[in-house]
Amino acid sequence: MSEGQGEMSFWGHLDELRKVLFKIAGVVILVSIVMFIAMPYVFDTVVLAPTHHDFPLYALFDAIMPPEPGTPPFDIDLININLASQLFIHLSMSGYTAAVICFPIIIYLLWGFISPGLYENERKNSRTAFLFGIIMFYLGIAVGYFLVFPLTLRFLATYQLSETIHNTLTLDSYMDNFLGICLIMGIVFELPLVAWLLGKFGILTRAFFSKYRRHAIVALLIAAALITPTGDPFTLMIVFIPIYSLWEFSAFIVPAPSKGDDENEGDKE
Repeated sequence: MSEGQGEMSFWGHLDELRKVLFKIAGVVILVSIVMFIAMPYVFDTVVLAPTHHDFPLYALFDAIMPPEPGTPPFDIDLININLASQLFIHLSMSGYTAAVICFPIIIYLLWGFISPGLYENERKNSRTAFLFGIIMFYLGIAVGYFLVFPLTLRFLATYQLSETIHNTLTLDSYMDNFLGICLIMGIVFELPLVAWLLGKFGILTRAFFSKYRRHAIVALLIAAALITPTGDPFTLMIVFIPIYSLWEFSAFIVPAPSKGDDENEGDKE
């Protein structure tokens, strides 16, 4: 088949990919400019919100477990010790925020490049996987922002090895933890999608989740305890439940083995 009639050469595909990447870069740059203008407001109202005692999670904790009388409210003042840090963080946060906002558009443009080379049934499965991945990515970031990062910040900011040592948090340290935790949680919440894909390829089965469920509970409890080492069961469970839910959700969406596969496994035994 000639190139003009249907099949495209390697260089033709490369040229199409280049166009897609330019479109992605253009969209991200445009949104980055908008976010650069809006960043002072976004920084005060969103990024720095966990440094104030009226953050939703702190308010929930205070309502369930009222602090002792005379306990000062949890508020943190950040300092900047590097001359260019505020400028660099302004620029980088504009880019990070734009990338997160444009994530569905990026996936859509990449899908438009990949989909012509797939069969119809593959397109349907991939479409579902992309949509599911987008939802889980944003859900993970939300859990990181509203739950994991505030808990981590509150514990580490109030932890004292000695009463003579006072914690003073720098802007760079705060942002490293903020971005790291939120993005990591966004990636962690893609685990059900990875499990589903591995199940489609026959690499992962539901039997794996049943076999290692007790091991997973212990490992995830330890992970939750490391994130919130306060010794408070309520706080521990608040972190543990969403992470463990990912495990059970992954087990649920992994395709069940067909009847023929079960019979084959029984023959092997």
